[in-house]
Amino acid sequence: MGFVNILYLCGLKNKRFMSDERKKIKRIVLTGGPCAGKTSALVRVIEHFSNLGYKVFTIPEVPTMFTQAGMNYLTDNKAFFYEGEKATLEIQLALEDKFMRMAETQEGRCVVVCDRGTMDISAYMRPEMWSEITSAIGTTTQELRNRYDAVLHLVSAADGAEQFYTTSNNAQRLEQADEAGLRIARQLDKKVIKAWTGHPHLRVINNNVDFEQKLNRVLKEISNVLELPQPIETERKYIVEIVGSLPEECIESDITQTYLVGEPGSEIRLRRRTWDGKSVNIHTTKKTLSPTEELLTERQVSNNLYETLLQQADPYRRTIHKQRKSFIWQGQFFELDTYLDPHLQLSSQDGGSEKKPLTILETKGMACHEDIKFPPFLRVIEDITGNTRYYNYNLALKR
Repeated sequence: MGFVNILYLCGLKNKRFMSDERKKIKRIVLTGGPCAGKTSALVRVIEHFSNLGYKVFTIPEVPTMFTQAGMNYLTDNKAFFYEGEKATLEIQLALEDKFMRMAETQEGRCVVVCDRGTMDISAYMRPEMWSEITSAIGTTTQELRNRYDAVLHLVSAADGAEQFYTTSNNAQRLEQADEAGLRIARQLDKKVIKAWTGHPHLRVINNNVDFEQKLNRVLKEISNVLELPQPIETERKYIVEIVGSLPEECIESDITQTYLVGEPGSEIRLRRRTWDGKSVNIHTTKKTLSPTEELLTERQVSNNLYETLLQQADPYRRTIHKQRKSFIWQGQFFELDTYLDPHLQLSSQDGGSEKKPLTILETKGMACHEDIKFPPFLRVIEDITGNTRYYNYNLALKR
């Protein structure tokens, strides 16, 4: 083989290696409503993952930079507002791209953490203007959302932790610490969650009594994205009955969940989640490393790959169909799943012959000693936390 050919093959190998290295660089967004604890979380993230040997790059919050430079996001000048928001998005994209290229030059492990991301910008304007701006830049909402490997939303202290809400640590904050300001902050919090809805790894971090636990949840979620082994977390789950109206801001979606054949000790799930006419497909592998430790891997798959993977469905398990309603109540994020499968119906609580769909309320990141602030429109029938019978993997079993 000629010397030139050898160099060519080495070049291909190096390109392949560099491509693989780029895939290992995760881009993560820390977002949330006003006074959610992002600043403290960023400091903790830098310290924690630097100690684990990662080079941590952080992208600053662009709207704050713009405000300090003279931008007024409350202006009545529509042309000024449009140009300012368009520039905000353009600079956000440019900063992220430049730092990703810098990260690619590193020999060791890297992670890029963004203090807010592109979709946060959309929460502060009318959908028509957002569509106009993204079109002018030559991108789409879906492309912007898919730039990131994970989005961690920290719930604003204005919702459930009002005693800790303050404007003293951010001179640029427009939502004041009075009742009107708290109401605006709660609304912004929900708008930001809605803007990111549809991302395959959107995680909402509750306002717990213990702020330290809130920060630890951030570290855990980032560790999952980096595919680092984590302690097994028990999710708080309850069988409930809906007895009132749910919040108007709740996000509704349909979920189809199929379990695939896998090796012993692993659980492979293929999920399609549909909302507002849009769908996202997620392939999840959960592998138990020990009685107290597991490794979770998630990836988004195309519709074609989704259909192909369905051929590997576990013949001993049914596909699960459920309707999910996600909402925040007093600082806690809940997911309310109503199962549509006839074999999962429950007998009526009043002793009648009529059966009702199984409805399960779930919240994450709550310590076992913490009290759940149950919404008044739900009646708790049974605490099923840790009850393996109600794990989706077991509910899918054909009996």
